[in-house]
Parts: sequence; structure tokens; C-alpha cells
Amino acid sequence: MVQVVISGYGRMGHMIESVLKSRGIPCAGASEDIVNFDDDIANESVCIDFTCPDAFRANYKALARKFKAVVVGTTGWNDIKDEVVAFFEECGTPMIYSSNYSVGVNVLTAAVELVSKYLGKAGGYSPYIVEKHHIHKLDAPSGTAKSLAAAVETGIPGRTEISSVRIGELAGTHTVGFEGENDRITIEHEAFSRKGFAEGAVVAATMTEGLAGVHEFKELFFKED
Repeated sequence: MVQVVISGYGRMGHMIESVLKSRGIPCAGASEDIVNFDDDIANESVCIDFTCPDAFRANYKALARKFKAVVVGTTGWNDIKDEVVAFFEECGTPMIYSSNYSVGVNVLTAAVELVSKYLGKAGGYSPYIVEKHHIHKLDAPSGTAKSLAAAVETGIPGRTEISSVRIGELAGTHTVGFEGENDRITIEHEAFSRKGFAEGAVVAATMTEGLAGVHEFKELFFKED
């Protein structure tokens, strides 16, 4: 069985701790200062990182060096993705990353790819995305919205318009629309709480057993046995 260390002990960190407890998975610690976390414990643990973009940028090399494997839920670092992936591969540390660990959002993304494929063949549809999150979220557009835009653009090339709303304590709502002359198709996912993200991240941590390399969560989630 894996044991987990949590990097970032805010709202998501506490939620992950609760999910670990409910699943009987050992939590070997939680820290806001993961760079100085005990090396011996780290070496035997999977780190789940839900911090902020600046913290992940500063810490990713320490994560790759110290831990048995790393699950990254932090977004806002896509511009350095190539160097992050290269460093984890150089260290031989398995990493799973995702802009959103919600099972529902990953199914939404697959559905968006399919709809975009067929509407792209038909022509005449303009896609858009509206994402709404709580006021504490630092990146806009969200990493999930960017991933959904990439899914749209597999079938309808070009820049997909994204609108971001930050209000209250919304866990997260993503709406993907395809506007045509005669009709409109909308697909929406609404998170009721952050628990779905935590559940998915813990599932990802269990996937690191025997895993090699760097993977996006959705490719592992949809992988056929």
C-alpha cells in the first residue's frame, strides 16, 4: 500500500487528508515547506501537491529528487511543462499530473473531443468556454478550461474563446458551448465540492505503484486493461 505526503496544507490538503483516512491509506505528513520535509519519509512516500503556481515552480526539483512518486494537482505551470517533465524523467521519478482530477471532468473532456470531432466535420460552429471558480483561485483561465480548449481544438482548429468568472466559494463550473446558425450545443460540469478533486488525486497516487515516467491522469484513467 502507498503512503502519502501532502504538499500544501490548505483547503485541498485537508480534503485529501480526509479522503486518505476514509480509504485507509496512510498519511505520512503534510507540509507547507515541502523542500525541507524529512528525506527518509519522503523517499518512501508519494507526494500529492496542491499548492500554487509559484510554489510548484520553486519546489518541483525538490519533489522530483526527494519522493518515491509525485501527483501534481497544481495548475498554472504549463509554460515550463517541458522542463518539469524532463527533470522528473532525469531523476527517474514517476509523476502524474492533471489540470483536474475529477472523474466527471475527465469524462467531460472525452465527450467534448467527440462532439468537436463531428461538428468540425459539419462546419459552421463556433466554440466557447465559460469557467466559474471561487475568489481564491489564482490562475485564470483555469487549467481545466485550457485543457477543454485543447480538446475542442482537436476537431475545430483555432483559438477557443474562454471567459473566466471568480465569485464567492464556487467549487468550479465549466461550460463548453458550440454555437451554430441554427442551434447551440452546451455541455457542462458542475463540481458540488472539492472532494471530487481530492478523490481523483488519491486514486492517482495509488496508480503510481509500479509506474514509470510522466503521465497525464486522463491517459491512465482511460487506458484499457
